[in-house]
This record gives sequence, C-alpha cells and structure tokens, in this order.
Amino acid sequence: MLLLFVLVHFFSKQPTSAQILAARGQADSCDDINNCRRLFDIVWGCLTTIFACTWVSVHPNVAPPDQSRLALLWRRLKMMLIAVLAPEVIVGFAARQLFFAWNFSNKFNISITHGFFFSMGGFVSHIGHPITTLVRVEEPDSEYLSDMKKVKVSSIMDKSKGDTLSKGVALAQGLWFTIQCLARVHQHLPVTEFEVATLAFAVVNVFVWLLWWKKPLDVEEPIPIGPPGEERRAETITPHFSVPDRLIAALIGNYDGHYDPKISTSVPTFWSADHGDPYDLQVDTLLIECLVGAIFGAIHCAAWSASFPSADELWMWRICSLLIVTIPSLVGVFTALVGMAPSNSRAQDIYNGAFSITLVLGVPIYIISRLFLIILPFTTLRALPPGAFTDVNWSVYIPHLG
Repeated sequence: MLLLFVLVHFFSKQPTSAQILAARGQADSCDDINNCRRLFDIVWGCLTTIFACTWVSVHPNVAPPDQSRLALLWRRLKMMLIAVLAPEVIVGFAARQLFFAWNFSNKFNISITHGFFFSMGGFVSHIGHPITTLVRVEEPDSEYLSDMKKVKVSSIMDKSKGDTLSKGVALAQGLWFTIQCLARVHQHLPVTEFEVATLAFAVVNVFVWLLWWKKPLDVEEPIPIGPPGEERRAETITPHFSVPDRLIAALIGNYDGHYDPKISTSVPTFWSADHGDPYDLQVDTLLIECLVGAIFGAIHCAAWSASFPSADELWMWRICSLLIVTIPSLVGVFTALVGMAPSNSRAQDIYNGAFSITLVLGVPIYIISRLFLIILPFTTLRALPPGAFTDVNWSVYIPHLG
C-alpha cells in the first residue's frame, strides 16, 4: 500500500510546459545522446527483467535423486519455459501449494515453511519414498509428524538456493521496469510492444513471488524422517506421465491416481500434496489462473493503439490480446457457475458442457495466441517509432537531476 501511495505521488507531479514541449520534440527525433537509448538497451532491459522474474519466481519441487547438474539445469529451464508460455499455470501451482501449506500449518500447529517442504516432496522416509500425503502423516503410531516437528525452519531454509535478498533484488528489478513504463506513458513517450509484453510478465510474476515467498528454492536433497527400519518395496520408480496427464496436472494439480508416493523416489513436477477431497481447491486455483490469465491479456491490450510496422501485425496483436483475455474469462465464469449450481442438476450439466467445450476449443486457440504474442514483440523491433529511442526525463520528477 505504501508503494502505491509513492507511485501515485511520483506520477502526480505534472511536468512544466517547457518539459512537455521538450518531450514532444524528442518524441519525433532523438538527437541528444544523453537523453536517448539504443535498440540494445530496450532489448537488454526486457530480457533481463523476464529472466530475473522467471528465474527467481520458479520454485521447483524437490528433484529426483542422483540427478546430474545438467539434468537439474534442464529441469529448471523447462519450468522457466512454462512460466514464459503460460505464467498463469505457475501461479495456479503456487496457489495450490500455498493453500495446502497454510491448512497443513493450522492443522498440525507447524510452520508454513514445513507445509511447503512437505508439499514439494522435501520429507522422505529413510528408504527414499516421499512422505507427501495426509494419510501417511495421520497413520496410527506414525512417527512422521513428530519427526517433522523436530526439523527446524532454519534447517529447511538452509537447503534453499535463494533468500529474501535474491528475491528482493528480482522484485526490485520488476518494479523498476514497471516504473520506467509508467513514466514513459506519463511523458507521452512510446512504449514498445516488447516492453508491454515484459511488463505483463513482471506483473504476473509478482503473484508467484508472493505465493511462494516462504517456499525453499531449488532444494536438491530431501530430509529423511520416520523410523529407520522400514522395509524397502520391491518396486521403486521415478514417476513418468503422458502429455495429457501432465497438462491436466499443470492446470488443476490432479494426477488422477497415476502417482503413488509409496513406490516412487520423488514427486511429480506439479505435485502439491494429497488434499483429500481436492474439488474446492481445484476450483479456487483454476479461478485464480483464469484471473491472472485475463490480467496478462489486459496488459497486452494496453498496446492497442501502439505503432506497428504493418497493419497485419497490429490486428494480430489486437486479436490475440482479446483472445487471451476472453478465453480465461469464459473458463472462469463457467467454473464459477459449475461450483454454484446444485449437484446433479440440469443447470450443472449445462455448465459442465459449456466448460468442457470452452476448454477443448479454447486451450489450443489460447496457446496459439500466446505464441503470436511472444513472436510479435520481436518482429516489431525492426521498425520502432523514433520516440521509442527517447529516454525518460527523470528531472520532471526529481528536479535536482536536471
């Protein structure tokens, strides 16, 4: 809230008439090297912000045992690719884990960090099977919960490759980029399509940062708990899933009985613990994903009247932006209607049908639209308006810099 007041005060300072005329003159051409930026500066600033947002915001589950450094890097890069192509999926995943960690903390009088570590497969038996279902914890005479409480929060966070400082630096980078974009709008300077797309990533990743703030980052080794004399099962596997199973799991976190931690060596990529009856949680997180997806599209709509190299690119941007606002909104509306309709009623059947049709038809269109909105910011760099190379005149807001 304090940051909001600062930004309002910052941009409420109106530039003088001379400053307005100077800004308009610079928007037509940029001849002063001290007040200009290069194409490299625009691209580098955007790529740096996207990398900082996705690299620090993505918190994978505990990796399978005996993974090489290259395998761990590839695993993280795949998560980053998902965060770039579909950041709302990562937001939904983070929300599921936070909801579970919160409920787990309240139910067993333990820290939220313990709840996150439990949810991400951080606690394993002494023979290496993840302890990540409530059934295992609540078994009669189970030692898992008591052993879990003996593990200090500091011991869990010591395994994390990130801390408040690193997350704060990434958050500061995102906020600074946002401030620059707002300043350009305030001074009537063009904001490139690449910057608009980057701003959408920065805003969406704020949700991920906040949801996963207490989740350990890049944990490679789990913590064994429970009795050391357990018998090893004959069958031990690393979980593998088909593409449809992975897609469903990414969207709603449901592996539909295809995963059994008692015979596995790690948890799946989008596993967020066994919630018992997960229906309400699936609905809530799907609504969050839809909301974030619509916000992401709405930010792209801010470039509705921007300067494009061709009319075709302009209309492709407009259509794709509208689609990634409309499709998540429709999915969210039908999800809410299904949840509110009486069970086994005619209305629920109708809403379920509408939801299924929207999902089946909408997901491919949504993915294609997102791919276009990843390609178009790069194609528009070939012919930017002259004003795009004019830098922000910060002396408008901080007079002593002039």
